[in-house]
Amino acid sequence: MTCVIAIDAGTTGVRSLAIGSDGVPRASSYREFPQHFPQPGWVEHDAADIWRVTVETLGDVASEMRAAGETVAAIGITNQRETVVVWDRRTGQPRHRAIVWQDRRTAARCDALRDAGHEPLIRRQTGLVLDPYFSASKLEWLLRDGGVTADADLVFGTVDTWILWNLTGGPDGGVHATDPSNASRTMLYDIERRDWSDELCALFGVPRAMLPAVAPSSGRFGDTRADCAAGLEVPVSGIAGDQQAALFGQACVEPGMTKNTYGTGSFVLTNVGPTLPDPVDGLLTTIAWSLGSVDNVTYAMEGAIFVTGAAVQWLRDGLGVISEAAETGPLAESVPDSGGVYIVPAFTGLGSPWWDPYARGAIVGITRGTNRAHLARAVVESMAFQTADVVEAISRASGTAPAEMRVDGGASVMDLLCQFQADLLAAPVRRAAVQETTALGAAFLAGMAVGVWASAAEVNATWQSEASFTPAMDADERDRRLETWHRAVARSRDWARD
Repeated sequence: MTCVIAIDAGTTGVRSLAIGSDGVPRASSYREFPQHFPQPGWVEHDAADIWRVTVETLGDVASEMRAAGETVAAIGITNQRETVVVWDRRTGQPRHRAIVWQDRRTAARCDALRDAGHEPLIRRQTGLVLDPYFSASKLEWLLRDGGVTADADLVFGTVDTWILWNLTGGPDGGVHATDPSNASRTMLYDIERRDWSDELCALFGVPRAMLPAVAPSSGRFGDTRADCAAGLEVPVSGIAGDQQAALFGQACVEPGMTKNTYGTGSFVLTNVGPTLPDPVDGLLTTIAWSLGSVDNVTYAMEGAIFVTGAAVQWLRDGLGVISEAAETGPLAESVPDSGGVYIVPAFTGLGSPWWDPYARGAIVGITRGTNRAHLARAVVESMAFQTADVVEAISRASGTAPAEMRVDGGASVMDLLCQFQADLLAAPVRRAAVQETTALGAAFLAGMAVGVWASAAEVNATWQSEASFTPAMDADERDRRLETWHRAVARSRDWARD
């Protein structure tokens, strides 16, 4: 059996997953790495920790494949996207901790750029909003305030680039490259011209020489070195940002198809085909993938929700309401509703469709009868409420509501969440049979480049749902719940502004 190994470098850990040519997972290994919070609103990772657990998980899976007599045809990489890594190309050492996509330290700088009139240029060239979520202002901060010197040895990459560079030799000939899906999240890449923007590089003070080359999402980036890649000498032939990879892994290969991934945050993406749409308020336009050539692109409309699964971690680690994440669903189902409690988990601001970096978390509706089960249920329901807001924005922009939503990610195992989501959307929700669709998408992209799968149509034929949920809530009740949710959101808005 031939397989492809996907490296899924997420926000809290790295998973390596072997996918057989039949689209079925063969082996998996996962390890978490430390999170660093040096100041309120700041989130950092040590890039060396990310690389360490990558090697460990890749080694586990490669050993299992060797023992099973299976051939590894290629490696695909998918990753947390906007996180900024800077390192020395000569020594291979990071020059600073990676600044994570959740980090809000550049909110005031983004305000200043907006006040100076730069947002229309950014919207037009990148499809993004001027927000600290994206890479450019983080990279600017490192060069201006973070003590990082832009000398000839300094290079930048998102996490995919850091892993690719190390897999292919690091300081000894490592490939410094990314794909359009990741490049389109940096706020430095012109998604219509499909090239780095000299105007935006100048605006943020980023030397173009430190940026990676951009190659097709499905195509040969370079070959791994055995001493860097757990004994494997295979092509790295697929790279995509995690949410674009999940869209491909969910086989949303036709325009109009929509998915949501419930991870640390949640990300709703709709395939909008090969034509770049005009920017839409509250939403992002992004490159979903490119096949064979950087010009053969598919675009997506995206709503980014910053905190969903992270709110479950907060219940566990911050409040001690649960001892492990798996308790959330049963605890939430132990009560018929949230008892009037609404939680807006704006711990790092609000993303789509509000884009308010100054919003902060709020709990409203607490009474003397509120208990831990009500809090758990309110957290679960907040995931669906935020998703409904994004889908409503996409529907307004496109003129058509999605016929169905395909869902994946850790929280999607909760039937309560999937049913409540279907109720709020008034549309079916289908849960993928393979939950690791982010890794699956990276494997598909890599495998297509080396002939394991012949086409996107063949990928589509492998997709299966594990469960489907149909709407059951009365329309008046749905409208009442959404109206109350929006009242709660209004109370969280603009809270942390000085």
